[in-house]
Amino acid sequence: MPKYSTNIYQSARIAAGLTQEKAAEAIGVSVTAIKDYESYNRLPPNDVVERMCIVYDALHLAYQHTRLTSNQIQVVPDIDVVDLQTATIRLVNRVLEFADKNRDRQLLQIAEDGVISEEERPLFDQILRDLEALIKAGTEVKIATEKEEHP
Repeated sequence: MPKYSTNIYQSARIAAGLTQEKAAEAIGVSVTAIKDYESYNRLPPNDVVERMCIVYDALHLAYQHTRLTSNQIQVVPDIDVVDLQTATIRLVNRVLEFADKNRDRQLLQIAEDGVISEEERPLFDQILRDLEALIKAGTEVKIATEKEEHP
């Protein structure tokens, strides 16, 4: 079921320096519930995840939880929690790569007639992957900024 090699709820709790008992008390759930969430025996409801984000000071957990529990096409990027410098460098690199490949012009050419032809489809799909990388990098900057503002 999980798409992560480590449990996202457990990682956030440990990063916050809390025991399962302290976390359960602060979040308002039982220790058994915390253990179940951290072993993926059950998924926490959104209101519990919201409290986890606050108690653990881990905004990224909301993104990870949404990605994990979404039954829709994945629109939430699989973010890495990194420092602001690393996140900024990644974002600028993705922007420059997008520009260097002329993806903006290619996208305009594909969209000009309002139809994505069979010949255009592979390039269009690559442009979408590049845009997803930009969104991921931008989200990582947002998360890193939140961490900087609330150390």
